[in-house]
Amino acid sequence: SSLLSSACLRSRLITMLHGVNEHRERSPRRNGAKPATSGRDFPDLGLKVPRVLLPKKGLDLTKWCVIACDQYTSQPEYWKSVKDIVKDAPSTLNLIFPEVYLGDEKWNQEVIQKIKEKMCEYDRDGILEAQDPGFVLLDRQTPHVASRKGLLVALDLELYCFDRNSQSLIRPTEKTIPERLPPRIAIREKSPLELPHILVLIDDPSKTVIEPLAARSASFPKLYDFDLMKSSGHLTGWHVAESAAIEGVAAALRTLACPETFRRRYGAREDQEVILYPVGDGNHSLATAKQCWESLKKQGADPATHPARYALVELVNIHDPGMTFEPIHRLLFNVDVKKALDDFASAMKERNWSVELRPGHHLHSCTNGNKEPGIHAIEFRSKNFSGILAVKSDLVLEVATLTAWLDPYLAAHSEISVDYVHGEEVIAEKTQEDSTLAFLFPIMNKNDLVKTVVREGVLPRKTFSMGAADEKRFYFESCRIVPE
Repeated sequence: SSLLSSACLRSRLITMLHGVNEHRERSPRRNGAKPATSGRDFPDLGLKVPRVLLPKKGLDLTKWCVIACDQYTSQPEYWKSVKDIVKDAPSTLNLIFPEVYLGDEKWNQEVIQKIKEKMCEYDRDGILEAQDPGFVLLDRQTPHVASRKGLLVALDLELYCFDRNSQSLIRPTEKTIPERLPPRIAIREKSPLELPHILVLIDDPSKTVIEPLAARSASFPKLYDFDLMKSSGHLTGWHVAESAAIEGVAAALRTLACPETFRRRYGAREDQEVILYPVGDGNHSLATAKQCWESLKKQGADPATHPARYALVELVNIHDPGMTFEPIHRLLFNVDVKKALDDFASAMKERNWSVELRPGHHLHSCTNGNKEPGIHAIEFRSKNFSGILAVKSDLVLEVATLTAWLDPYLAAHSEISVDYVHGEEVIAEKTQEDSTLAFLFPIMNKNDLVKTVVREGVLPRKTFSMGAADEKRFYFESCRIVPE
């Protein structure tokens, strides 16, 4: 913290260097620009310049690139259509485990073994080519937004902790569920590569980190430019490799990490540490990387040289116009709807929270300028009965209010399963079944995210989604996590 504090003023001056024209080392240099050296890092920021691997020229990039494994978990037909598109072409589909296919332990191990074999095959056959060290500037077009900017970097797992009361520089925004980690750990441990779908946020209202690079994207060497499958948009990437621009990124991040600025912006206490990188999407993947790294250290891995100390992530500015927050709804299966709603009402009253059932009401009537102060409006839908549960709760978010009842209720009713879904189409389909119950939430204000985490701690699991399902990060780039 003292290093960050003393650097606050200096970093503002260095930031002026940000955005200098950038080229890969093998590209022609302008004005004698100095390329970044391999392994360049900024320990105080937990930041490292990665050496990414990209699919070799000639591959069908649309088939290579598939969406994050934790999407469409109630829609196996989506993943079947992806298989039909990919066929036998090289693809990241063969390197991931879509969660819709998670089964018993024997089945999971068979799938994981095939993934490891395919990773080694791609590595052996030169499917992936190492680039010169550098960040990757990203521009993602989605079906819903024309542009969302990002920056691919490596972050230091030594500065990440996913404990509930974490005060680490890299910090989860939502609760981490340890039970979700074993299948991911089984894939990552001993695998030569990692493929990230992790989106890490920065709260940069002045747009000093990514946007200066994006304004000059035409002058950067273009790495890729192609359409994503299933009408999911377009992806373009440029190589950011010159030292001056990389120093500019670090300087801008250092300014955001200034402790005095942090306390002033968020009303943080003196004993609260800076959160520079709140994890948006993929926290369980980042937690997996952390667990694997801790295990490697116990086996004698050298923190100074081992590549698994760092995780490849995409930084995205919360204030990017293309960054939208969407609610994540709950779908309960094999549930007695009436008994569940009655139990919810009883649980609220036990907490001295008043609850009013409003049959036939919908969320849009509570959110379009008609939101009641102090009232959490949670919509429920089932085949024969729908409405609003209006709860006077002392928690900040609606999802926290529901979770206070739902987690213990699920623990007491093992016959009920739950899924976390984006959008309302799948809800409309699934609630045609007698024993299905959906809970829907309003949209969270993205500008309040970091302040809420600072003041309230990590949010309940699956509180919000960064965009709709088809806006999630697609697997494309990778990096090596074993010594060469």
